[in-house]
Amino acid sequence: MREKILNLLERNSRMTPAEIAVLLGSSSEVIAAEIRKMEQENIICGYNTLIDWDKAGSDAVTALIEVRVTPQRGQGFDNIAERIYNYPEVQSVYLISGAYDLLVILEGKTLKEVSEFVSSKLSTLDTVLSTATHFILKKYKDDGIIFERKKKDERMSIIP
Repeated sequence: MREKILNLLERNSRMTPAEIAVLLGSSSEVIAAEIRKMEQENIICGYNTLIDWDKAGSDAVTALIEVRVTPQRGQGFDNIAERIYNYPEVQSVYLISGAYDLLVILEGKTLKEVSEFVSSKLSTLDTVLSTATHFILKKYKDDGIIFERKKKDERMSIIP
């Protein structure tokens, strides 16, 4: 039941326990109690709203930064990841496979602001070997949501 609740909330975090109960054939009290329990256990870590900031007129810049680091003995990547995710500009930090070790997602007001963060804060950390910064220019799909669907041409075709 937990996994079904989580799947429903992941697709739409605004679903009420009553709506989930109807879909799962349970009572809203049981569902509400299960959600509270998962919140207390930090299985449910928060609720987000997905916003198309381009349509909202925001000028924020989002960057994906690949970071190669030297892992620390007995700590692996955890300490350096913690140092990075404690910066308020940083939205997400992931341990990844491939040529780089960490993927850092951050937001800034301008390209220059993001570049300064990388050069003055991120690149200067003692275990950071190298970085590669990629700026998001346009979002087509985010978190399973397509931002702009092509409009279907509903004109009638007239063939002489």
